[in-house]
Amino acid sequence: MNLSEIFYSLQGEGKLLGVPSVFIRTGRCNLRCTWCDTPYASWESDGQNQTLAQIMQTLQTHPAQHVVITGGEPLLEPELPELVQRCQQGGYHITIETAGTLWQDVALTTRDLLSISPKLANSTPHTRAAGRFARAHDAARINLDILRRWATSPAEKQWKFVLQTPADMTEVESLLTQIGDINPADVVLMPEGVDAATLAQRTGWLTDLCTQRGYRFSPRLHVLLWGNRRGV
Repeated sequence: MNLSEIFYSLQGEGKLLGVPSVFIRTGRCNLRCTWCDTPYASWESDGQNQTLAQIMQTLQTHPAQHVVITGGEPLLEPELPELVQRCQQGGYHITIETAGTLWQDVALTTRDLLSISPKLANSTPHTRAAGRFARAHDAARINLDILRRWATSPAEKQWKFVLQTPADMTEVESLLTQIGDINPADVVLMPEGVDAATLAQRTGWLTDLCTQRGYRFSPRLHVLLWGNRRGV
């Protein structure tokens, strides 16, 4: 399995905010978000192959019962279903974090939390890398048929959206309508930003949007605690 890193920290986003967790970060991504804060798992991937036995051995060295399989994009890894199965057999609670552009049947068998984060237009890299990834990213970032399949999973779900301005809410509401039948309590709004000042500036209007619509607000706890660095 292509992995970028495994580390132990607190979950910084979403419904399990603050829960001690082991993060298994895969090392490849099919998107190129302009504000991506893990370029080593997407733009400039440094992932290396590890066996599932090696991953499980590392996992067992940490005192956590929660495992977050993130990326990059975990759905690119064909070994994902077996990794999830081994983690579940070990008694771990599993969160799979995905942009929701790809599908594996593991979405139907996972019993814990699916964190689906459709990428809004604010993610398109119009200027980064001279814009050469912009067209491909924009074409791939939303696949409504696959997002609707994710919505059918029996697992608990959170739909996490990264916002830069209040205007982004128009796209969020359009996507939710097109996907259909999403509980507002499962919608998570999060400010884009990799420093405390930017996050604070965007928190006021974002929390207002959440209270008006019954959505969940999520800070980026790991950034607030440790800054924008790897392994947290």
